[in-house]
Amino acid sequence: MAEAHQAVAFQFTITPEGIDLHLSYQALNQIYLSGLRSWKKRISRIKNRIIKGVYPASPSSWLFVVIAILATMYMQSDPSMGLITKIRETIEAIEVFAQGQTVLSVLLFSTLLWLSLILALRFCLKLLLSYHRWMFELHGRISTKTKVWATLVRLLSSRKPLLYSYQTSLPHLPVPSIKDTLERYLESVKPLLDVAGFQRMTRLAAEFEKSLGNHLQKYLKLKALWATNYVSDWWEEYVYLRSRSPIMVNSNYYGMDFLYVTPTATQAARAGNTITALFLYRRKVNREELNPSRIPGTVIPLCAAQCERMFNTTRTPGEETDVLQHWQDSEFVAVYHRGRYFRLWVYRAGRLLSPREIQYQIQRILDDPSPPSPGEDKLGALTAGNRMPWAQVRKQFFSSGVNKRSLDCIEKAAFFVTLDDQEEGMMGENPSVNLDRYAKSLLHGKCYDRWFDKSLSVVVYKNGKNGLNAEHSWADAPIVAHLWEFTLATDAFHLGYTTDGNCRGEIEHSLPPPQRLSWDIPLQTHVSESLAVAQALADDVDCHVFPFREFGKGRIKKLKMSPDSFVQLALQLAYYRDRGTFCLTYEASMTRLFREGRTETVRSSSNESCAFVLALEAGEVIEHCRKLFRKAAEKHQNLYRLAMTGSGIDRHLFCLYVVSKYLGVESPFLKEVLSQPWRLSTSQTPVQQMELFDLVNHPEFISLGGGFGPVADDGYGVSYIIMGEEMINFHVSCKHSCTETDSHKFGSQISQAMMDLMTLLNPDFKEATKANPDKQS
Repeated sequence: MAEAHQAVAFQFTITPEGIDLHLSYQALNQIYLSGLRSWKKRISRIKNRIIKGVYPASPSSWLFVVIAILATMYMQSDPSMGLITKIRETIEAIEVFAQGQTVLSVLLFSTLLWLSLILALRFCLKLLLSYHRWMFELHGRISTKTKVWATLVRLLSSRKPLLYSYQTSLPHLPVPSIKDTLERYLESVKPLLDVAGFQRMTRLAAEFEKSLGNHLQKYLKLKALWATNYVSDWWEEYVYLRSRSPIMVNSNYYGMDFLYVTPTATQAARAGNTITALFLYRRKVNREELNPSRIPGTVIPLCAAQCERMFNTTRTPGEETDVLQHWQDSEFVAVYHRGRYFRLWVYRAGRLLSPREIQYQIQRILDDPSPPSPGEDKLGALTAGNRMPWAQVRKQFFSSGVNKRSLDCIEKAAFFVTLDDQEEGMMGENPSVNLDRYAKSLLHGKCYDRWFDKSLSVVVYKNGKNGLNAEHSWADAPIVAHLWEFTLATDAFHLGYTTDGNCRGEIEHSLPPPQRLSWDIPLQTHVSESLAVAQALADDVDCHVFPFREFGKGRIKKLKMSPDSFVQLALQLAYYRDRGTFCLTYEASMTRLFREGRTETVRSSSNESCAFVLALEAGEVIEHCRKLFRKAAEKHQNLYRLAMTGSGIDRHLFCLYVVSKYLGVESPFLKEVLSQPWRLSTSQTPVQQMELFDLVNHPEFISLGGGFGPVADDGYGVSYIIMGEEMINFHVSCKHSCTETDSHKFGSQISQAMMDLMTLLNPDFKEATKANPDKQS
């Protein structure tokens, strides 16, 4: 095997004259340089641990404290109030001269004082970050208390932090009271139930609170005292890892390329820059050089724990539950092309290959004429089907030998790359249809040409378009969106391409070729069964992607309105027009103000939103509808704030349900709550690094965002990204098997609802649109 020869650093033969030793100095040099890189990374990690361990102070502040104490001692003053003298008496047994004993005593006291000050500062910062009332204050009406608080936070955050510097200062997620959660829950379902149904739920909630609820709450509070976050580990395990259905479509989500621009039409070149940008981002994560994410417009940090498993991570199947495996480092990626799997090393002698070198290696894979081995081409379908069959097959056929070695190469890779032989994007005579096909391709592909277990699977198409598919259990969409923003911007603006569309940089032609992975696969029947399950699921998905160009957040903000509230109310109006009723609506919100926080649900269908929609559809007086609209928008904003600050409904009820299962007790109330379907599941893809994109001078570099599959069989999945000031991109999904849902029809309803709401708030908008018909084209 070629890779075996490349791994040999020395050879020897035994002759009558003795051992004839032949050293390969080039190979030994590679080993030395690779080891040197490893040691540099270890030293960097140790340094970062020290720096973030003393944050918000700095390591150099220790020297300042020592000098200050020595200066006061020199001035015949004892700031330790006799403690330094006691320390010196304790160490008198050490045989050093008297002056040395004094210095050593001062050093020990100064270090203890310095550590005490650090703990005090971190405690103060934690207390400050536990204050969330600022979020509920109206813009322009900030209280004195909040102003003082903001000043103190800025003072304690004045030093430039590392990525994880704030982790130990973030507060723990609080457990809401049973009473508050039940009151908010009943309020959220009131507009969705008839009188008899609401009375029944009220009775069940009251019985739960009086009997089982408080008992379960005690266990939950005990967990909250012991665990870093009382929700996240159970959420990861029971919502994601214990699910036995396919993760393709049901769990994984996708991210798209630029809408209008493809930086190069050369597939290998686009892959070269994309892979380079991803490794540059990984380097920043490993070195903690990324700035911690913050609430936009503030200095309030967000938890960065999800970044830790971004790369070198795989979800491995189990018969009862899957497991997330993460490796500390990986110097290669796994590549799929036309049914073959390759291992592509991107480091050589501790050096990251240049984009041009990676392009050269990718082109070698594209030019490789070898056919797939029997069963290899559709092997990835095992990751797309049900989890239990995949777990059984993995245990039986991939636990040893050549299959285990090849599977290890895929699972331990930094990420997975698919070189797709299709062309995708907004192109041709029917760009809308092509965008829909592009979304389906990223969501599920051919069901066997992605490795859905990998944390990240990057797809590069034949025409240079790219995208990604992300596994959901290890992190939520904002983490991946941050990575993808950096990747797209670095690819287009920093790495760039030559005039002929190739990557920049030099090529070392002595690079060993990518290693073809070998397989022995006597399991075509198992692969076919998983592929059949996955294909049926993929064929059922109906996707529609469309850019809404009539207006964006700029015009919405001029109306003193939250863009997210505006879109959510438009979705409520669109759903009512589409189905003639209201439904339980899921909007994802984050809880990353708390340590290891993930998400919470905003129940966007409220009494206020339903009252507004009914009034508008009944043709009531415009002024009355406007008042109801603003009331509903304010209610939505308040629900979002409550979710962000740990006072949401659904994660608390979910954890109470988990406790009840552990105790072996049944709760009719919790069982019914957790079984209610989310027929409208929505999420906003946040734009977190607008500074990377100059949309004023380069408005064509607009991202399409990403999307996900429908949560309910008879519902819709809607993702949207607010790009710049004048565009909102929507991703709608549903299932063909439900005759009552249609993604294109619902997309039209969303567009019309957006227009109607803007016309309601700004009557001049309709006339302005008529005067500028090109805006709608």
